[in-house]
Amino acid sequence: MPMLPEDKLSILYVDDEEQNLVSFRAAFRRHYSIFTATSGKDGLDILQNEKINLVITDQRMPEMTGVQFLEKVIPAYPDTIRMILTGFSDIEVIIEAINTGRVFRYITKPWDTHELKMTIDNACQLYRLQRNNKQLLEELQLKVTEQEKTLRLFQKYVPEEVVRKALDSAEESIFEGELRHVVVLFCDIRGFTTFSEQISPKEVVAFLNCYYTLMTESIKEHNGTVNQFVGDEIFACFGAPISYADNEQNAVFCAMEMIKRVEKLNEQYMPQFGQKIKIGIGIHAGEVIAGNTGSEDHIGYSITGDTVNTGKRIETLTKDHENTILISEAVCSKVNHLLHLNPWEPVTLKGKKDKYQVYEIVGRR
Repeated sequence: MPMLPEDKLSILYVDDEEQNLVSFRAAFRRHYSIFTATSGKDGLDILQNEKINLVITDQRMPEMTGVQFLEKVIPAYPDTIRMILTGFSDIEVIIEAINTGRVFRYITKPWDTHELKMTIDNACQLYRLQRNNKQLLEELQLKVTEQEKTLRLFQKYVPEEVVRKALDSAEESIFEGELRHVVVLFCDIRGFTTFSEQISPKEVVAFLNCYYTLMTESIKEHNGTVNQFVGDEIFACFGAPISYADNEQNAVFCAMEMIKRVEKLNEQYMPQFGQKIKIGIGIHAGEVIAGNTGSEDHIGYSITGDTVNTGKRIETLTKDHENTILISEAVCSKVNHLLHLNPWEPVTLKGKKDKYQVYEIVGRR
C-alpha cells in the first residue's frame, strides 16, 4: 500500500570524512532516518541489517570509490536509489555511471543544504513511485494468475474455442446462434445401468473419469469438441464451434479409434469388474443451430436441431449390437470411398415418418 506522508525514508550516507557525516546528520535527521558509514565496507554491513531506501556516497574514498561501492550495492539491493557526491574532476566518471544506471543523480562538493534537500526529496519521490508501481505490478500479476486459473477451469466446462469466441465478442452478441453444417457423434455404454449397480459409486466415478479422458482425447485428436456428458453418454460435434474440411471423415475415424480405446480400457478394468465394457456409436450430419443459450446468470454452449435428435436415434439402434458404429446416409456419401460398410435394412427412427438408411462401419478400405 502507498507509504504515508509522515513516514520517514531511510538514508545511508557514506563518507570517509567524519565531519561531513556529522553535518549531514545534523541537516537531515529531522526529515529522514539517517545512517552513516566511513567506508564502503561499513556501508555494506549497514545495508545487510537495515532497510535503506536511499544511498548517498562520496566518490573519493580509500579502498573503494563511491561508484565501486554502488556497483556492489546494485545486485542485492536493486530498488535502492543511489546518489553520489563528487568534485568536478570526477564528473566524467559520474556521468558514465549515471548513463549505465548505477547512479540516479550526483551532487557536487561542497554541497548546499537546500539544494541537496531538494535532490533528496526528488529521489525519495522516485523511490515511493517505484515501490508503488512494483506493488501494483505484483497485484496485477496476481489477478492475471487468478484469471488464467479461472479460464483454465472454465475451459474444462466449455470448449476452449467457445471461450475465446465469447471473449472476443461484445457481451450482447454472445447469445446469437448461427446455422452450421456439422457432424454429430453419440457414444453410449451398453448396459451401463446394470453394470454400475454391481460396483460402488466411487468405482463408478473413477471408471467414468478414465473413460471420459480416453474418449475425449480421441475426439480432440480428430478435431472434434465434446458438447456434453450425460451419465455414460458422450455427445461430440465436428464442425462447431470450429469447422474443418473433413468433418465426416474426422468423425468416423474418431469413432473407430474410440472402439480401440475401449479395448484398452477393458484390459485395465476386466480383472476388477469381471466383464467387458461395450459401446455403441451413432453418427449423423446436417444443419444445426450452434451458440450460447441460457440466462444472464448461466450460459451453456449448445448444438440444437433435428440433426442432433436424429444422431441420437441412430445411436440407440446399436443397443443390441456391441461395439458397433452406425452412420447415416448423409455421412456415408462423404466417406464411403474410405470404408467398408454394411448397409442395414431401412429402419424406423422414433419420431420419424420415413425410414432411414444406416450403414455399419466394418473397417477401413
